[in-house]
Amino acid sequence: MAFMEKPPAGKVLLDDTVPLTAAIEASQSLQSHTEYIIRVQRGISVENSWQIVRRYSDFDLLNNSLQIAGLSLPLPPKKLIGNMDREFIAERQKGLQNYLNVITTNHILSNCELVKKFLDPNNYSANYTEIALQQVSMFFRSEPKWEVVEPLKDIGWRIRKKYFLMKIKNQPKERLVLSWADLGPDKYLSDKDFQCLIKLLPSCLHPYIYRVTFATANESSALLIRMFNDKGTLKDLIYKAKPKDPFLKKYCNPKKIQGLELQQIKTYGRQILEVLKFLHDKGFPYGHLHASNVMLDGDTCRLLDLENSLLGLPSFYRSYFSQFRKINTLESVDVHCFGHLLYEMTYGRPPDSVPVDSFPPAPSMAVVAVLESTLSCEACKNGMPTVSRLLQMPLFSDVLLTTSEKPQFKIPTKLKEALRIAKECIEKRLIEEQKQIYQHRRLTRAQSHHGSEEERKKRKILARKKSKRSAVENSEEHSAKYSNSNNSAGSGASSPLTSPSSPTPPSTAAALGLSKRCKEGKDGRFTSSTSASASTSTTSSSLASCEPRGAYTAPAPGCERCEPRGLTQLHPEFPKGNLEESRNL
Repeated sequence: MAFMEKPPAGKVLLDDTVPLTAAIEASQSLQSHTEYIIRVQRGISVENSWQIVRRYSDFDLLNNSLQIAGLSLPLPPKKLIGNMDREFIAERQKGLQNYLNVITTNHILSNCELVKKFLDPNNYSANYTEIALQQVSMFFRSEPKWEVVEPLKDIGWRIRKKYFLMKIKNQPKERLVLSWADLGPDKYLSDKDFQCLIKLLPSCLHPYIYRVTFATANESSALLIRMFNDKGTLKDLIYKAKPKDPFLKKYCNPKKIQGLELQQIKTYGRQILEVLKFLHDKGFPYGHLHASNVMLDGDTCRLLDLENSLLGLPSFYRSYFSQFRKINTLESVDVHCFGHLLYEMTYGRPPDSVPVDSFPPAPSMAVVAVLESTLSCEACKNGMPTVSRLLQMPLFSDVLLTTSEKPQFKIPTKLKEALRIAKECIEKRLIEEQKQIYQHRRLTRAQSHHGSEEERKKRKILARKKSKRSAVENSEEHSAKYSNSNNSAGSGASSPLTSPSSPTPPSTAAALGLSKRCKEGKDGRFTSSTSASASTSTTSSSLASCEPRGAYTAPAPGCERCEPRGLTQLHPEFPKGNLEESRNL
């Protein structure tokens, strides 16, 4: 078969569900216009970022293209006169930043091709519709019975998956849908196993799986054909939309928000849970449940796009469940996505944010019980229930399903093992991504807390206390050192001073006399250190100013004050017998 014998050149395996964020860093005014320098980042890694330059006219062109969504987007208005003023440019920059924040946080808009091309032109510059047409034309060379009626432009949300309305030449009234998809980042099957499993899909028979008419694949993409359904998907029923309309037009801003009847919720929910249990028991990974992947055939729901997990395509709700580390298996992913689907069936719209803190009034408390087990804070923190557990809950346990079709899907043992290994690889990448997001969230929370006004005040108070404590400790240490030096200098010589009325001890008097002589001998002047008000430290310092102990200086000739008799003259009461003792001292 000649279908895509060579993979397309320059194919990238990006995860298109990783959110992009954009921040305007600066603006520069040229002669006739102003350019805005924007920093775009993919995911949480600062290293995975780049700069783009956009004018206001580029924003205006993007906004006009997004009008099909029916949303009122906050693009700043045009201004012809005075649009180069510095104050006006600063104000417009704030408005454009707000506009970027709105389109990058809207789940549907942020994943559409228009926004991706605006923010990341290097990775999304290719015309995927043209590429798909080329590959489909190559397929028709070997399968001449098929014929393209028209391309179904943008009816899905995926950038790298395109749809075409088909017909069989000998049955011109029958309409079919051909879907072509490129490989995704979670494709871990070998080329041989991948092609075998894709070609096995038409043999899958189940009352709640939409049957595949034809399927083929090569090493880089897959092509499948199914019957076209005029009623559309479950999402078309909820939003009262036409199946052939573009995805943005159908689901971004529904005209009427209304949930389904309670009996419909119970029946459709039970059917979807039954087919999920069937796939889980077969070991076939799914992970792509949402309202657009459920086809309505009368009162029966039938699951679509079983090939997505084989192609390695990321899930529609990946940006939600990648935030919660307990949702780390494809089974738990299916249960969490079922919670999103049940919310849409109940309230006619998706939840504003996940986890959901409180649920609006529902047709039955049994509905709220299931929603709480899949979308609440506690459920996202502690983990999802199993599909079997959901089937036993009151909302679905009493639903009777009447079908005569027997499920049939035979997967060879070798391919089952390949599916098991691929499933583990998909879950491993998810766990690693969740770990990185968790660490980034902790770091961001810590930085935010550290930079808060209250935290800054606490740090200032602690710094003052620490400074005071350090000053007190330094003062005590200095005092201790000073005291130790005094004690070492006056060791064996100093003694408490006595009051003037009490007799002076001989040893103290001798020490004081010697101190006087030493000072006069050095300075040439005599200072008294025997004041009645002197303290012990004064005595010690006076002694310390003398020559070192044991070094006796001979008296200078003719110096009366340095003669030995000076002691007895100054202090008549000083015994002459203690002269040698004073000299030794």
